Parts: sequence; C-alpha cells; structure tokens
Amino acid sequence: MKRIFFLLLLWLTGAGALADQPSAVLAPDGDVEQWLLRLHDATRQRAYVGTFVVTAGSTMSTSRIWHVCNGREQIERVDALTGVRRSTFRRDDSVVTFWPDSRTVVQETRESMGLFPTLLQHPAADIGRFYQLQRLGHGRVAGIESDVVQLAPLDSWRFGYRVWTERQSGLVVKLQTLDAAAQVLEQAAFSELQFNTPLTFHRLKVLMQSTQGYQVHSPKLLKTAPEQEGWTVNAAVPGFVPVRCYRSVDRSEAADDRALQCIFSDGLASVSVFIEPFDASRHVRGDAHEQLLMGATHLRVRRAQDWWLTAVGEAPGTTLTGLLQALERKK
Repeated sequence: MKRIFFLLLLWLTGAGALADQPSAVLAPDGDVEQWLLRLHDATRQRAYVGTFVVTAGSTMSTSRIWHVCNGREQIERVDALTGVRRSTFRRDDSVVTFWPDSRTVVQETRESMGLFPTLLQHPAADIGRFYQLQRLGHGRVAGIESDVVQLAPLDSWRFGYRVWTERQSGLVVKLQTLDAAAQVLEQAAFSELQFNTPLTFHRLKVLMQSTQGYQVHSPKLLKTAPEQEGWTVNAAVPGFVPVRCYRSVDRSEAADDRALQCIFSDGLASVSVFIEPFDASRHVRGDAHEQLLMGATHLRVRRAQDWWLTAVGEAPGTTLTGLLQALERKK
C-alpha cells in the first residue's frame, strides 16, 4: 500500500531547541506540545534534497526528496526509487502523483497539518498526556551532527519514537518507531542529505503542473463527519479522536458513494478506518483481524451488521480493535 510509505516518517523538526535544557526528562504537561509546534513550524525555513530509506521488517523502500520553501509556501517532490515508478508533488493541500508507466496523473486535495513528512496530524491534541519527551544525547546520521530524543508512550495504546534531528535546523534525519520493549519496529532515515541546493520553488511548481501527455484523474471526496453519515463514535481509545472524515462522491460505476474514510489521531500516530457496505463476495474475515502488514503497521476488520469496517495504521493492534469497536451505527 503506497499510502503507508507516507505515514512512515513523522515530521519532528527543531530538536535543537532542547540543547539548553538541563533535565533529561521534560514534564508531560505543556512542554511536549510546545516543542512539537516549534518543530512543525521549522520546515518553512529549510530547503533540502536527500535520499530517504524506509525499512520495515524485511521490506525496504527508497525515495528521493526535494523540499523548497519561499517563506510563505512549501512545495516538495518525492520520487520512488524502488517499486512502481511514481513521482508525487505536494503544494499546500494539492497533491499530484505521476505514474509514468501508465501515463496517468492523479490530482487530489489532501488536507494536512504541514507538508510531507508530517508529524502533527492533529495539533490541538493534548500530546503531553500520552507521551513523555526524553533527551538521549547526540549522534551522526549521513554525516550530519544530530540531537537524539525519545518520545515514550505513557500507556499501551501507542508506540514510541526515537528521533535524530540536525542540530542547526532541527530537520529530522532519522526516525525509529518502537514497541513496548523499546525494540525497533521500523526505521526511516536519510542516507544522504544536502541543504541550500539551487533548486527553486518555481521549478518544482512548473514540474508539478506539467501533465501534457498524461491522462488526468481527479477523485472527488466530500469532507464530512461520522455523525453526519449515521455513525456514533464512543471514546474507546484514550487520545484518539476523529480529525478528518471523507466520503467518496465519485460517480463511476465501480464507486460506492456510501464509502467513508475516517482518520483518528492522538496528535502523533494516526489510524484510518474505512467504512463500506458489507459484500459477502469480497469481505471474508479469515485471519485479517490479526494481520500485521509490515513493521509497525497493523490491520483489523469488523463487520457491523450491513457494514464492513477496516482499520489500518501505525499503532498496536489493540488500538485498532478499540477504534473499530468505538464506531456504532445509529438506529
């Protein structure tokens, strides 16, 4: 699933702000959110080009990333160097993906809390209630001097993170997702990184708009809420709340305009729940309710009367199960 790749690196920038903190562990109330918000804003000040490697279990993906900012806007290009060829551009909420082998382009609008890769899925979340920030020391990644911190979960509903950030800018250069025993489930890191490259904002913008010779598809999604679509959300998993929900309005023959995607987040981790009418020919429970896709990404399913619910995300399986159980169809 190509979407999972874009969830693997969480955008933690600005760790240099911790350099003068005397204590190793910061208080869980307030400091974590303030630190993360500073990191979130730091991307507007740094342009870079790098090679990015994601390792999850026995699977490895490599991409080339260009990121340019002009003080007000950011734009980036991500080229997949492994798997099916594709180039993805993002400018604010506009996302354009080129598939050169099929000569197709997909143009989408994806609401975000910052550009790829993004950490603050839901900036209003009270992250400090669920994670503790700890400074671990220093290290080097791709030849870059870095500060190392760890975000440790305060309960069993979420994973932890170990993060290396470039000392001067706070740019994330390496991220590890950790299980309850602090063992690495997956890792994302730059193997090579260059700052202040001559690539311009205008050049990436032109490339993003160059769709001549491609068949352009523009899927239509309607922003909605679970309650508007006839669902009740109970608070079954602490911290995870619905932050975005979309309903397809694609009128193609294969589309079902009752299908929903709801994204739940605690501010760092996110889980997508897909809701669609139950189809006995396609929805066979089997072992899917226990499936691990790769690394930290799990999948759970549930049948709710005439509906089929699928949860996918980088969280413990119990969290996904809890979110599925939290959704109830209104009578």
